Amino acid sequence: MTLENFSLDFFSLAGKVAIVTGGNTGLGQGYAVALAKAGADLFVVTYGTDWDETKELIEETGQKVTFYQADLSNRDSIKQVVDTCVNTFGKVDILVNNAGTIRRSPLLEYKSEDWDAVMEINLNSVYFLSQEVAKVMAKQGNGKIINIASMLSFQGGKFVPSYTASKHAVAGITKAFANELGEKNIQINAIAPGYVATNNTAPIRADEKRNAEILARIPAGRWAQPADLMGVVVFLASQASDYMNGHILAIDGGWLAR
Repeated sequence: MTLENFSLDFFSLAGKVAIVTGGNTGLGQGYAVALAKAGADLFVVTYGTDWDETKELIEETGQKVTFYQADLSNRDSIKQVVDTCVNTFGKVDILVNNAGTIRRSPLLEYKSEDWDAVMEINLNSVYFLSQEVAKVMAKQGNGKIINIASMLSFQGGKFVPSYTASKHAVAGITKAFANELGEKNIQINAIAPGYVATNNTAPIRADEKRNAEILARIPAGRWAQPADLMGVVVFLASQASDYMNGHILAIDGGWLAR
């Protein structure tokens, strides 16, 4: 890339194929629609089958979309996800590891099964799916992996020890993959969303005291909406970010600066 040949076309995803996990609702839906609007075809992996709204939004862009139901806590299904995408579209250019879960409980009462359930989805599926996709991308000679970190990749939080541990680990995996795969022209970065109005955060927003505490710390003075994260996923998936690797990009309304 040079000053002379730089163009806004570098943000285009025309001809690209993207896998988005958990892409049927909330932030995942926003990421999937954003990639489609930028020109990518979508392979959306979901746990359930409630994808009608997302399907309609993507089809309105004119891009192709396939939905695939999978339990990412079952490691046997991970290779099937990648193989099915390649069989359907012929390649994988972009992976967005969005699928995640959270279990809330005071630390001294936290159950081992809750720890295991969160780590299996938030950490293990990210590692194994990224590994399988990276094998395809290495053969292609290029690719973009976008992990979803969190404010709790930087902080400790309360009542969510497994979520905090998993999101710290996602940041570490992002850097580790970048170190090994950068020479293969594969870039791996992570988005760290701030407080976003989704189903996962509904219990916090319903707690008037906690909601007020959060808003008081966000310089932007509001919770993010999924649409606030759409631009950054396009950037990280595009040629415009080719020299960005191993970075954890906070989109937080100024939360970490406070």
